[in-house]
Amino acid sequence: MARLAALTFLLTLSGVAASAQQERVAANPIRKVVTMLQAMQKKVEAEGQKETELFEKFMCYCKNGDEALAKSIADAEAKMPQVTADIEAGEAEVKQLKADIKQHQTDRAAAKAAMAEATSIREKEASAFADLKSEADANIAATTKATNAIEKGMAGSFLQTAEAQVLRNLVMGKNNIADDDREEITAFLSNSENYAPASGQITGILKQMLDTMNKDLAEATASEQAAIKAYTELMAAKEKEVAALSKSIEEKMVRLGKLQVEIVEMKEDLDDTGKALLEDKKFLADLKKNCATKGEEHAANMKLRSEELLALADTIKILNDDDALELFKKTLPAASASLMQLQVSAADQRRQALSAIRANGRPELNFIALALQGKKVDFSKVIKMIDEMVVTLKTEQQDDDDKKEYCSMQFDLADDKKKSLERSVSNLEKAIDKAAEGIKALAAEIKALQEGIAALDKSVAEATEQRKEENADYTELMANDGAAKELLGFAKNRLNKFYNPKLYKAPPKVAPALAEVSAHAAPPPPPETAAAFSKKSEESNGVIAMIDTMIGDLTKEMTEAKTEEANAQEDYETAMKDAAEKRASDTKSLADKQKAKAELEAEKEASTEEKAATTKTLMATLEHIQALHAECDWLLQYYEVRKEARAGEVESLKTAKSVLSGADFSLLETNKMHRNLRGN
Repeated sequence: MARLAALTFLLTLSGVAASAQQERVAANPIRKVVTMLQAMQKKVEAEGQKETELFEKFMCYCKNGDEALAKSIADAEAKMPQVTADIEAGEAEVKQLKADIKQHQTDRAAAKAAMAEATSIREKEASAFADLKSEADANIAATTKATNAIEKGMAGSFLQTAEAQVLRNLVMGKNNIADDDREEITAFLSNSENYAPASGQITGILKQMLDTMNKDLAEATASEQAAIKAYTELMAAKEKEVAALSKSIEEKMVRLGKLQVEIVEMKEDLDDTGKALLEDKKFLADLKKNCATKGEEHAANMKLRSEELLALADTIKILNDDDALELFKKTLPAASASLMQLQVSAADQRRQALSAIRANGRPELNFIALALQGKKVDFSKVIKMIDEMVVTLKTEQQDDDDKKEYCSMQFDLADDKKKSLERSVSNLEKAIDKAAEGIKALAAEIKALQEGIAALDKSVAEATEQRKEENADYTELMANDGAAKELLGFAKNRLNKFYNPKLYKAPPKVAPALAEVSAHAAPPPPPETAAAFSKKSEESNGVIAMIDTMIGDLTKEMTEAKTEEANAQEDYETAMKDAAEKRASDTKSLADKQKAKAELEAEKEASTEEKAATTKTLMATLEHIQALHAECDWLLQYYEVRKEARAGEVESLKTAKSVLSGADFSLLETNKMHRNLRGN
């Protein structure tokens, strides 16, 4: 009952405030109170209906938002394992590609080394075959000439030729000739006095030797042709293998570069998806929490509103009861009497409210001021306008609060993202610069190695050509010196025949016919008159001594040349071996550096693309920050000023409403007047 009495008292005060105008004072006070209570009842019901509609819309949003977020989370959770699997598969493929490229490069280097080794072996085999063929051709030619000479009866003439010396050396060096046959041929070639001619036997031996040498030469030639064929086939196969390996290396390097870029993009996608998943989960949790809170708030509001409606209904019922009406007739004054005496007039109330409203320069308040300035003023409408304006101001302030919170949060997030992207760009620039320096250094090293290999190949070719020229010079020198020694010996023997007959070595006796046709037969003896020149013996001794000196010099020169040739050949072979090892080492180092350079180029390309993507994201972030500044700077700068001004406006409106609602009446005076009206 106390609560009901307090509520009745408050409603009475509200009724008093609403009946400030003199023309409305004459109405029945109880009826006014009931009317106000009924109006309050309708307003509470309308507010409840509106709140229910808003709550239903919010619940619909919760349901739809929950389903959309759940679907987004499910999609992200299904996508992330697939992307992770794709990344792992890509990284495994990258690892396999790198291993394959390394193996291909090793195989290619091995193939090139095998080609170089096969070429070196082939050159040695060719050189050995050339020496063997040259010697075999000389032996065959000598044997053939000896056979022909014997068959034609020109053995004496043949024995004076160089071929006879070649045949003599051949017979002495052959191990597959019977001792009897060797002695027979040796006796024939030396043309000793105790030799009994056996041309048929010697011819047979020589032909047998000729057949053997031709057979050996044919076998050596066949072996050489087979070696050449095998070498050609090997080189063709190795060249095809090198070409295939080079093509495979190039294709796999291209695939490696593309795959590494794809992996970077997949990792970025995975990171973005993970972040989006976390944000969606957080938003979903907040949404569920907010929806639950909103449901609780709505239930509490509906409960309070039901209680309020119940209180209003009870109050109306109490006031409209017949007994109550009868009681009010006895206790309350007539309708013509005023419920309470006003302290101020309506004009004073209007002036005070107008003054409070004009204290603020907000354009929307001008409509309220115009309403107050009118001659026919309906305070209830003005109060409603004031209430609506207060609601508007509070809504604007809440919008400013929300916008300020949004701006602050967005600035923090954008600034963090900007700093992170700037660090990423800086790190990528450093990685690109480092890779570029590494590529430049490797390129210089590769160029130096390639130039070194080219210079080494050129040096090998020049050394080989020089060795061939030196060997040709040596062969020519030995042939010329040998011929010169033979000629000098012949001249010396000829001089000894005249000046020193005891030292004279007579040539083998030959048949006259052979002597006549031989270009190398001994000249006829000098005329008998030459014997009288005895005074020339001393001069001839000097000439002979000079010839001996020349022969000694030639012998020394030939010995030195032979030693130098052997040393030069040994040095050449050592140099070729060292050059081959050096080339193999440089080739391997070149392949390793080319591989490292390719890897660095792939890393640089990946870093460059990642930098471009990151820079693009950074630019978008900077544009977002710029847009935030354009959107938020004015609000953040004037937030406190706007808040303070809006609070002043609300306070002014409340003051104006209080004035219009009769708040100027003192409570003491109101109680006093009320007691007077009741007759106390």
